[in-house]
Amino acid sequence: MPDTLTVTDNRTGQQYELAITSGTINASDLRRIKVSEDDFGLLSYDPAFSNTASCKSAVTYLDGDRGILRYRGYPIEQLAQHSTFLEVAYLLIHGELPNKVELTSWINNITHHTMLHEKGKKLMEGFHHNAHPMGMLVSSIGALSTFYPDAKMIDDYDTRMLQVYRLIAKVPTIASYAHRNSLGLPYVYPDNSLSYPGNFLNMMYRMAEPRYEPDPTLERALDVLFILHADHEQNCSTNAMRSVGSSRADPFVSCAGAAAALYGPLHGGANEAVLTMLNEIGSVKNVAKYIKRVKAGEMRLMGFGHRVYKNYDPRAKIIKETAYQVFEVTGKNPLIDIALELERIALEDDYFVERKLYPNVDFYSGIIYEALEFPTDIFTVLFAIPRTAGWVAQWMEMVGDETTRIARPRQIYTGPDERDFVPLEDRE
Repeated sequence: MPDTLTVTDNRTGQQYELAITSGTINASDLRRIKVSEDDFGLLSYDPAFSNTASCKSAVTYLDGDRGILRYRGYPIEQLAQHSTFLEVAYLLIHGELPNKVELTSWINNITHHTMLHEKGKKLMEGFHHNAHPMGMLVSSIGALSTFYPDAKMIDDYDTRMLQVYRLIAKVPTIASYAHRNSLGLPYVYPDNSLSYPGNFLNMMYRMAEPRYEPDPTLERALDVLFILHADHEQNCSTNAMRSVGSSRADPFVSCAGAAAALYGPLHGGANEAVLTMLNEIGSVKNVAKYIKRVKAGEMRLMGFGHRVYKNYDPRAKIIKETAYQVFEVTGKNPLIDIALELERIALEDDYFVERKLYPNVDFYSGIIYEALEFPTDIFTVLFAIPRTAGWVAQWMEMVGDETTRIARPRQIYTGPDERDFVPLEDRE
């Protein structure tokens, strides 16, 4: 016997059997619950999709209560330890880890598309020197749609994959150009003999030297950070990618919409807020005083707690370990001592334990980015680079899903009932 939910409508006394599949009921089944034949039927009200599944996905599994994150079934801890970002990107999009031949072909396809069209470069040169890098990124990704009109052929698999290569390859180039534009420096073309993170560091920091050689430890640290940020289930930006894409928009403008969602401080800007907080605290001896103000409701503890995680974010543990590897090269960031003391107190204090406020991925990532000498206004861009792989993986999955329809949520109308128009001269 299939699992069902019996619902009694106390308005009419009528009972309804609703099928339960994968722990959910079909929201459309609620439409059967009516008080009369001309009644529209029952709706569910769920602001911000707090308890609504908007799609079926096989890309990422997340259990916030147990602190579990898996890409296509693989624990994030194993991928961060043994894999590379481009290998993980292949996994997200294709569903399986590549063999040597597949990985070589995949890397070649990505590196073949790292160059930005010269007209696209001219577009970026038109931004003011103090333009925010995320604004430049959003605009430039959207503009790629005009350079590659074939992207609109979303029903053709090979064409879709071509856009996947282009997006994963070009977003780091756009990101580095946005940074160099803010400094008034000439743009550095990609060096496709370098790794994906190594090439990004080259485009960011190369000056007069004939060839840029990234430090292997810092290169690997950035690769790990990219892996940890590659996908994270149906978050705000991923939902935007799917929502825009559901109109059959091409992946470039869909990705621009996702990046715009990431631009918001409640989504992509949290690690910058952590750095601001740590600098405001200033010293380990001030931590206890700051915690007291947080508990009094005067301040917020940035980098703690998560909409989904009610346990220690597994990505935070990995980043914490990676930070010390980075410090062996760059020198210790003094903010790490403040962060460690904040974490120690928060994990022992009943106030935070009862509220399940554990460190999240943003708590330590900003400290590493600062140690790598990335300016704070590019932190969200660093988030967008790896998340592009997750966005296109989700987009590819959505396009191939026969149940996909254009996103069109319902609303509860709260405005006035019908009323007659009043001519201007008769209005008080």
